[in-house]
Amino acid sequence: MIALTLLTLIQQGAPKLEGFPGLAAGRAPKVEIAWNRLYDTAELYAHFDRLVAQWPELFSMQVIGHSVESRDMRVYTLHNPKSGAEADKPAMWVDGNVHGNEVQGGEAVLYLAWYLLENYGSNPRATELVDGSLFYLLPSQNPDGRAHWFEQAHNAHSSRTGVQPVDDDKDGLFDEDPPDDLDGDGQIVMMRKYVPGQGDFRLNADDPRVMERVPANDKGIKGDWIYVGQEGLDNDGDGQVNEDEVGGYDMNRAWPSMWFTEFVQGGAGPYPLYWPETRSIARFILAHPNLAAVQSFHNNGGMILRGPGAEAYGEYPRADVAVYDELGKDGEKMLPFYKYMIIWRDLYSVFGGFVTWTYEGLGILSFTNELWNDDSQDPEKRIEPKERYFFDDKLLLGAGLVPWHPYTHPLYGEVEIGGFKKDVGRVPPSFLEEEMLHRNALFCIRHAEALPRIAIQEPVVTDLGGGVRAIDVIVANERAIPTRSAVAREKKIGTPDVLALEGKDLEVLAGGFRGDRFRPEEIELQEHEPARLLREAGLGSRAELRVRWIVRGTGSATIRYTAEKARDATRAFELR
Repeated sequence: MIALTLLTLIQQGAPKLEGFPGLAAGRAPKVEIAWNRLYDTAELYAHFDRLVAQWPELFSMQVIGHSVESRDMRVYTLHNPKSGAEADKPAMWVDGNVHGNEVQGGEAVLYLAWYLLENYGSNPRATELVDGSLFYLLPSQNPDGRAHWFEQAHNAHSSRTGVQPVDDDKDGLFDEDPPDDLDGDGQIVMMRKYVPGQGDFRLNADDPRVMERVPANDKGIKGDWIYVGQEGLDNDGDGQVNEDEVGGYDMNRAWPSMWFTEFVQGGAGPYPLYWPETRSIARFILAHPNLAAVQSFHNNGGMILRGPGAEAYGEYPRADVAVYDELGKDGEKMLPFYKYMIIWRDLYSVFGGFVTWTYEGLGILSFTNELWNDDSQDPEKRIEPKERYFFDDKLLLGAGLVPWHPYTHPLYGEVEIGGFKKDVGRVPPSFLEEEMLHRNALFCIRHAEALPRIAIQEPVVTDLGGGVRAIDVIVANERAIPTRSAVAREKKIGTPDVLALEGKDLEVLAGGFRGDRFRPEEIELQEHEPARLLREAGLGSRAELRVRWIVRGTGSATIRYTAEKARDATRAFELR
């Protein structure tokens, strides 16, 4: 009994054991999710629904539309309603999986929600974000393409499109010649054919699984092998193989900003926002002018991308570029082996892109994250085909590879089928997935912490004589993202900010913005309604604004700053 009593006392007096900082909230999470795997659409939504059930006061779901195959377009809203209404808070949009095969974007959106919810109430920064701002989370822009990638035979690059039929080969038929899973193993891999002395490739001397292109030479040296394309048949009998797969359009070429027809930008569709998925997203975003930040997850290559998407657009305004650069360079540090890049200059031209529309058309600071970079497996160099086999052998015990094996093809004759499976290359191996998700989710949080926040300093009242007084005040944006981006100001996107002086017994004679901190008499007076000053330029990145009103009267007064993309700020004071 004495021993048991002592043990109980020791246990009661012992400090509570907590987890290490890498655990959500420093403890075992309330909702356990395995982050070392990918989930099909139903499983992904089920995890989101578990979060809704655990935190119904902070997390909710709405269906904003349906895909071509009638799948839900689900948006999850994360914020604390007790700290203010949705429309009064600056918001961030995060989505994933605009291309069906870029599946881990859905998991990245899920991880962001899970991490913020698990940390709410215990981590001050997470709590401040959830209380003071708002997240709109769309796990999949392309739920049909995602579902097909999981459920059907594919390679790493197929099922990129949606599923509405398209006549890719212009023969009057739709989706009639897709790749075929010839050996029934659930994978679409490559076909190679042995043609002694007539080929473009040879087998690597150390590893015959690797095909090497024969160098150009003047000696007539040829290889013994050729590639004959992806696994498949000539289903329509036109002499071509796999030339008209399912779908064939690109929902990241379908947005209004610098949209061009199929002749210029393949996959653009007949007109902007043609597909129901894009229309439902556009309707939602346009109905939420408080959106001030966007991140859209793609794969792969390890890139933090911003516009312009095309050189012809020109340069973005310098003030906005400065904010982009600050966030992008922080992102490079947070995401090893990723590069902060301009889409057209550093990658390729994209007309009608989503994040170019949200910035160029709506004035929202927007990034595309290309999730996963194979180089992180071997940071000393780019991953070459031979190294890919090495990592598959040593780290996956060969599980990522379909070994070359013979097949009698009705068009090509005797061929070999083999290559890497659909989840190799564009998505990380499972043991590296959680790191990728965490780093990218925390980059979203870095972006969200830059949302504008307005502070009004204590007003200074000066007696000018004759019952007239001057009220001087400084209003500051304490964060990096402006209340109105420079492009919004230039194009007059959205509504101007408003700075108002209110008081029941107050007559506002004049008011305006001060241009010189040392000369209060130098005021840019507003001609009409001086109590309500319009600010088309908004408040810039970590900028201060000096204001002076000339008034007559006494009593209680309030200064109020309102902006579409920031919480209203107020300051009450007394005029005696």
